[in-house]
Amino acid sequence: MRPATSSPLSSSFEDDDRGNDSIDFGEGAIWGEQGQAALEKATVCLLNCGPTGSETLKNLVLGGTGSITVVDGSKVELGDLGNNFMVDETSLGESKAKCVCAFLQELNDAVNAKFIEEVPEKLIESNPSFFSQFTLVIATQLVEDKMIKLDRICREANVMLVFARSYGLTGLVRVSVKEHTVIESKPDHFLDDLRLNNPWPELKRWFVESIDINVQDPVSHKHIPYVVILVKVAEEWAQSHGGALPSTREEKKEFKDLLKSKTIGLDEDNYKEAVDASFKLFAPRGISPNLMQILKDSSAEINSDSSDFWVMVAALKEFVANEGAGEVPLEGSIPDMTSSTEQYVNLQKVYQAKAEADFLAMEKRVQNLLKNIGRDLQSISKMTVKGFCKNARKLTVCRYRMVEEELNTPNLSELQKYLTDEDYSMAVGFYILLRAADRFAANYNSFPGQFDGEIDEDISRLKTLAVSLLTDMGCSGSILTEDLIYEICRFGAAELHAVAAFIGGIASQEVIKLITKQFIPMTGTFIFNAIDHKSQLLLL
Repeated sequence: MRPATSSPLSSSFEDDDRGNDSIDFGEGAIWGEQGQAALEKATVCLLNCGPTGSETLKNLVLGGTGSITVVDGSKVELGDLGNNFMVDETSLGESKAKCVCAFLQELNDAVNAKFIEEVPEKLIESNPSFFSQFTLVIATQLVEDKMIKLDRICREANVMLVFARSYGLTGLVRVSVKEHTVIESKPDHFLDDLRLNNPWPELKRWFVESIDINVQDPVSHKHIPYVVILVKVAEEWAQSHGGALPSTREEKKEFKDLLKSKTIGLDEDNYKEAVDASFKLFAPRGISPNLMQILKDSSAEINSDSSDFWVMVAALKEFVANEGAGEVPLEGSIPDMTSSTEQYVNLQKVYQAKAEADFLAMEKRVQNLLKNIGRDLQSISKMTVKGFCKNARKLTVCRYRMVEEELNTPNLSELQKYLTDEDYSMAVGFYILLRAADRFAANYNSFPGQFDGEIDEDISRLKTLAVSLLTDMGCSGSILTEDLIYEICRFGAAELHAVAAFIGGIASQEVIKLITKQFIPMTGTFIFNAIDHKSQLLLL
């Protein structure tokens, strides 16, 4: 059986090649060296450094983000001391951006931290080109008209954008990117790439057929790898079922019974593993519908402006139609299993050899395509192609609607479903009322409930605006509960630290996904309901 190995984390601080102290972040174990390198190269801009923005940026600084710029035109006031741990009494009257920037620099002196004392809304209006210098912008506490303008600016400059907002006991996070491609999507659960239902010649003839699963020696019998058992028994099944593998529930049960009938002892863990892993054999052959959609995407018709991702997708499309015979490149790894050491190592070599052959075929196709579109043949490295091959089954393409499109022409069927679904009523209610609160602020120069003594009047005004907004969205006749409207007014647009810290955690997580191009970022608008301790995504 293959021994389990683990490599310990390196020490907290180590000297890099330049002779400087560099922090080795534990999170790097999650996103690896390439992900950490991407974070260290990233330039991130934060708009508004209240508790929501400060908490978001704190997580990124601790994660090793290379460069940050904090933009905020306000001074530290007494109220800030109650919800932002990054300022204290000595900060009163000082630039909030300066104080927060200094605190973040203390957390990680390797980060290049800068601040600009400017109201973000003025910057959006007067200097849109300012944002083009960044990898990603985090915009916190913006009202919707400024969100729309900033979204346009960032999309034109091809800068990734994440909105985050906390408002009393609710908050939202939304990603806005024209297109985001992910090679290392790292799904929680994904089938091992063993090709049990479609074994290639080297696996079937040179390895599987060289092992007799009917051997009578009990020691040899209980050390046959389950991959061999499944391929052999599947072949036996197919011969008596017209070449087909088990597909119905009854057939799958019969197949498992056939596996069990091959045992000659009570302690044969390899046959138990074969029964437990038989579902891998029942999986459909070929590529998934999601990957098929990517291969058929118009972006796979490449030109000199195409990204590396789409060049490799175009190569993958050719590979599947030719060398792959309907399959993507083999990943080349096998899981732990009961086996003799010799057979396990030999099986591992068979899988690795196939993966290497597939990689070389893919590399050749990538280089041919690069030549055809007039690009440098070395512009996509071997390591990149190899990583692409290993993750070819898990490729993901995310495209996000513009904020303006979502706000002006929401997906009406989804919106109506949310409004009538009791499980989503609070989330969509908060979503609509936050938009109504922005209209309220535009009309009355303050947010509902922001000033004492006006709450009853504010409730009435907010209700009117919410009804008007629902009508504009195509949902006239829909109503929101009085309790929810009262809660929004009671919040008074306050940023509570506990909610801000949670929203900041979610936002920073999405930022890391976007920068490292690992894991799949959220699609839709994330709504946090701190009253019921509930988080939901609205796809509008």
